[in-house]
Amino acid sequence: MEDKMRLSKYYVKTLKETPKEAEVISHKLLLRSGMIKRLASGVYTYLPLGLKALKKVENIVREEMDRAGAQEIFMPVLQPAELWKESGRWDVMGAEMMRIQDRHSREFALGPTHEEVITDIIRNDISSYKSLPLNLYQIQTKFRDERRPRFGLMRGREFMMKDAYSFHASKESLDEEFENMKAAYTRVFERCGLKFRAVEADSGAIGGSGSQEFHVLAESGEDEIIYCTSCDYAANVETATSTIVELPKAETLDIKLVDTPNVSKIVDVVEYLNVPVEQTVKAMMYKDVVTDDVYMVLIRGDFEVNEVKLKNIIDTIDVVLLTDSEIEDLGLIKGFIGPVGADLTKIKVIADKSIVGISNHTAGGNKLDTHYINVNYGRDYEAEVVADVRTVVVGEKCPKCGGELASARGIESGHIFKLGDKYSKALNASFLDENGKSQIMEMGCYGIGVSRTMASAIEQNNDENGIIWPSAIAPFVVEVIPANMKSEEQVALAEEIYKNFQDSCIDVALDDRDERIGFKFKDGDLIGYPFKVVAGKKAAEGIVELKIRRTNETLEVSKDEVVSKVKELMKQY
Repeated sequence: MEDKMRLSKYYVKTLKETPKEAEVISHKLLLRSGMIKRLASGVYTYLPLGLKALKKVENIVREEMDRAGAQEIFMPVLQPAELWKESGRWDVMGAEMMRIQDRHSREFALGPTHEEVITDIIRNDISSYKSLPLNLYQIQTKFRDERRPRFGLMRGREFMMKDAYSFHASKESLDEEFENMKAAYTRVFERCGLKFRAVEADSGAIGGSGSQEFHVLAESGEDEIIYCTSCDYAANVETATSTIVELPKAETLDIKLVDTPNVSKIVDVVEYLNVPVEQTVKAMMYKDVVTDDVYMVLIRGDFEVNEVKLKNIIDTIDVVLLTDSEIEDLGLIKGFIGPVGADLTKIKVIADKSIVGISNHTAGGNKLDTHYINVNYGRDYEAEVVADVRTVVVGEKCPKCGGELASARGIESGHIFKLGDKYSKALNASFLDENGKSQIMEMGCYGIGVSRTMASAIEQNNDENGIIWPSAIAPFVVEVIPANMKSEEQVALAEEIYKNFQDSCIDVALDDRDERIGFKFKDGDLIGYPFKVVAGKKAAEGIVELKIRRTNETLEVSKDEVVSKVKELMKQY
């Protein structure tokens, strides 16, 4: 059989220049190293090197899912619209869903996720508690019609994902499987050699009662993670909470309307009235995109409204700020809106917890160039809802231990959900319990972005020369290089070492291309082989150079010890 791990025969097309379309590091390096090739916006071909790395991530995921007791299946990409309409998500998913029609004008979706399909399978097959719990998973291509596909494999229209779904007879059983999956995901990311954090998260469009995201830490990450420097508390900024130092209570003063000419911004109000910003309250006007209901959200002047928390409080798909004309139509004046003296007949008021205890605060006067001072919650106004609706600020106190909160950037690569009965109830997935009584199943959902994890690894592991793959997911762990292809001794030694690595089941490539050594080194650094073994000037003595990509160290090792030395180093890198 032909030996295809010789780079003279292998399909590797590296690029000197970065394609203009590439934005983030992983996108640039995946294209330059010849691992992927763009077909259309957000759609890529995996070339041999890229596919090898992808398969390594996939195999780790598969092994850990099997170890955790899940069973692999493979569901259709093509999903009938009827199922999605039955669950109520056909319209909710919006423009991101890839929709098609067959020749009979029947509607289908290219699966962005598979809750409906798996629930349909289970409701038709499982009828007794004796068959539960059950966890089924697949590794498959998913489709989402991103408005603006970007960042290569990070946010494409077609991507590889592992999605698992569990079914239970009780909430307690679901809780157990959630922890089982959390442990399995932890093992996956550890085995991939990645620095990561499991964080509390928002369930988003998938829904459910509780969820955790797994973020690969990288400066380029789209998400901000809030974490405690003293304990294990960590959460996506969308859901993070904190303990804030409340202002001391003061004697309640009489409310008064004062002139504040041309003073509409909080920073100017603070300066003009000479009040602490912590003693001001601003009103933000939002609209529910589904119902068009209007909300006045009251929050301390130095804080920001967290729109994900607001969406969850209202229980809607999305919220948007009112336009200037919409504010005007409500009889309000932008920059001077407040809860006192406003016509609230068409407005629901939501107050952040932070403002309830502020004595004698300042708020908009609902008249041009005016503000109220000495406003007090409970005496001068009340809200329909008082809740945590603000974005946590770095430096605040951890809600778990009181330690200091810090932030990091992360790339969401995994997400686990407790779905509860959201889909099982809508699709009537029921079973008979021990007493013969019909019950609705509890569900869990567990996803890992396989292609995104691969890209995340590059975002976390690179330098100015290229990729630095962790050994566990590198397409090839070792590149063996004869320094001079005209030297019979060097070529023979390289061939011998190449065969020894193969015999030891270590993924190895032999760079037998008729190129200069400098070109091979540069190419190898770009592709990111964790180790290079160079048969050079000391080949006659049976000595090779072992170059460690991550540290740039070079070691002299005998040909008989190089395989065991690499095995030892693979545990570190």
